[in-house]
Amino acid sequence: MTDSIKIARATLDREMEGLKALEKALDEKFSQAVDMIAACKGRAIVSGMGKSGHIANKIASTFSSTGTSSFFVHPAEASHGDLGMITRNDIVILLSNSGETSELRDIIFYCKRFDIPIISIVRRKTSTLVESSSIAFILPEVPEVSSVAAPTTSTTMMLAWGDALAMAVMDKKGFSNDDFGTFHPGGKLGSQFIKVEQLMLKGDSLPVISEDEMMSDVLLIMTRKALGCAAAVDKSGTLLGIITDGDLRRHMDGNITSMKAGDILNRKPKTIKPSMLAIEALGIMNRNNITTLLVCDDSAKLTGIIHIHNLLSAGI
Repeated sequence: MTDSIKIARATLDREMEGLKALEKALDEKFSQAVDMIAACKGRAIVSGMGKSGHIANKIASTFSSTGTSSFFVHPAEASHGDLGMITRNDIVILLSNSGETSELRDIIFYCKRFDIPIISIVRRKTSTLVESSSIAFILPEVPEVSSVAAPTTSTTMMLAWGDALAMAVMDKKGFSNDDFGTFHPGGKLGSQFIKVEQLMLKGDSLPVISEDEMMSDVLLIMTRKALGCAAAVDKSGTLLGIITDGDLRRHMDGNITSMKAGDILNRKPKTIKPSMLAIEALGIMNRNNITTLLVCDDSAKLTGIIHIHNLLSAGI
């Protein structure tokens, strides 16, 4: 084993030691912090300096994407006007190793002046930050990885603490997958939460026919709409079945143009509800080796059609 791998494993072992100690250290103060943030009418303002600041920035981002309005305020910028970003309805979360970070003092004084609650996570039990906090969480005494005391174990614990806090608040608020999708409209995350109704074709785009329609007319409708299918409905709009390109090929040996739609109609088509996730539609298509799904509401009325091209275009 090379020295590099030994060092890497020792680093991970020490940081896992810190996480295990952090898990054991969680107490009623953590629950109080969760309740306080969940009940907050304003935003969760997160701040820290240096490595703690980088962790604070990530925590703010996690809060914002999981239902708690939040942003990072740089403590140095706060002293030069950005304190105005913090309102009396907010909660301030401060991260500091020593609890004596000079750049945080103006934020602390501002919060004390306007009675803004402070939740802190800090390494030293006795410090200005701990004394000024409404709730102070003290990091377990697990050493940093290196003898030069570069922030490693401590920042890993801070990051995990922030994730745990955000997840507990999210659960407290009842934040759902649908809510998460709303905050992640772009990229892979967003595509996983797109619903069928957002992508389906509807209205005049649909190749709708009656079961009494002559197949000569059905062929024209299918060609014009270019979806490779036609959906048969009754006078109330209730779905009766589907005719696909495959059905046409299977009946080419007869005089298909003289037939009616009902003669070759598949009366047990695959359907999906508009409220279902688009990724579920793709799963149904893959399992059944089809490219189109009919979309029906709870009363079996046709509301739309979703084609595999709609899914691919949306990055599903």
